[in-house]
Amino acid sequence: MAKIIFDTATTLNGFLADDDHSLAWLFAVDGGTDPDDSLLPADAAVMVEGSHTYEWGLREWDVVANPGTWQEFYGDRPLFVFSSRELPVPEGADVRFLRGTVTEALPEIRAAAGDGDIWVVGGGDLAGQFLDTGALDEIAISIAPVALASGAPLLPRRIESDRLTLVETRQVGQFARLVYRVG
Repeated sequence: MAKIIFDTATTLNGFLADDDHSLAWLFAVDGGTDPDDSLLPADAAVMVEGSHTYEWGLREWDVVANPGTWQEFYGDRPLFVFSSRELPVPEGADVRFLRGTVTEALPEIRAAAGDGDIWVVGGGDLAGQFLDTGALDEIAISIAPVALASGAPLLPRRIESDRLTLVETRQVGQFARLVYRVG
């Protein structure tokens, strides 16, 4: 069965985005706008994200007006977005909106992924919901040399050390890369 991976960048004090749901802090870091290919889940067949992450991408890259920019990040992979609101979809993008719980949506997401992995892009609470259901297999974190006073936390959950096994550490440019297997 395919793995479900939460792969993200975070500040060194554990924030995914600032108070305005912006990732501008990440793109200011050398290598933040063009990440090393080894940092991206190579076998990800589908991506999953929450509405704040999706809306930020729509605004930041203006993909509704410039749908070609969609391909640069998402490619041809389906994107599942958990949202209770109607949101725009860039022309030619395979965006599938989900309402309800991660548990309810998992069969549809797994079917779309086939034998490929599922990449949970963000946010932290959504990744925590995958963790809560016992579906999350791996957490991969690229820690940037940035600290924010507040913002969206990496994983707003208490997770004890007996659930995480460190399987990789390395430096990638300005980032410290940590990969944990979830048990």
